[in-house]
Amino acid sequence: MIDTRQKQHILIVDDDKETVRLVWQYLEQAGYAVLVAYDAETAVHILRREELDLLILDLGLSDKDGWDITRFIRADDQLSALPIIMLTARIDDREKIIGLELGADDYIPKPFNVREVVARVWALLRRVQMASPPRSKILRVHELALDVGKRELLVSGNPVELAPIEYELIHIFISCPNTTFDREELLERAVGYAYEGMSRTLDPHIKNLRHKIEAAPKQPLYMQTVHRVGYRLVEGRT
Repeated sequence: MIDTRQKQHILIVDDDKETVRLVWQYLEQAGYAVLVAYDAETAVHILRREELDLLILDLGLSDKDGWDITRFIRADDQLSALPIIMLTARIDDREKIIGLELGADDYIPKPFNVREVVARVWALLRRVQMASPPRSKILRVHELALDVGKRELLVSGNPVELAPIEYELIHIFISCPNTTFDREELLERAVGYAYEGMSRTLDPHIKNLRHKIEAAPKQPLYMQTVHRVGYRLVEGRT
């Protein structure tokens, strides 16, 4: 499944040792290098010490909430772009949305099919690790400038940190300004898959993007909602 010469490193953080064992086994069989932490304190130590490609994080840890670890990662300049997949037994949609708003890139409820976890890991890492174009290409919409080669977004000349799925979304929008995309299409393009009931998980990522690119996120000039359809990035501003 993995065609890179150097193994990608994944940290699993979960206090359920059987869950860790299963996910660890399948990821190693798929060609990944796996590190493990059973508590938040160990996880933070590994995050600071190791160079990681992806984090699989249980939301309900014994010593600290997975949300706290997500906040820590997204606030740290060295870690902020680390892809995060949340594993959790919590089924409350509100809690799911909170995790996505904090910057999680994917969310898998327990119990789960381990092969699906591996597939989602592969899809997320494929987006993040995809080779950059040989020559830098700048896409612009007013004060937004996306350097596709560097995978960097500038807003009024200032760099903005983006989670992997946020980058994929802004790339889609800025490549096709004034085009309305429905939620399912955006998920399919940005994540690599979509399934029934998943479309609303897109909304927290759009909310995060608005806070990063809009002067007034609640009255967006760029990222417009198209009622009952989806979203579009508006090229012409009044």
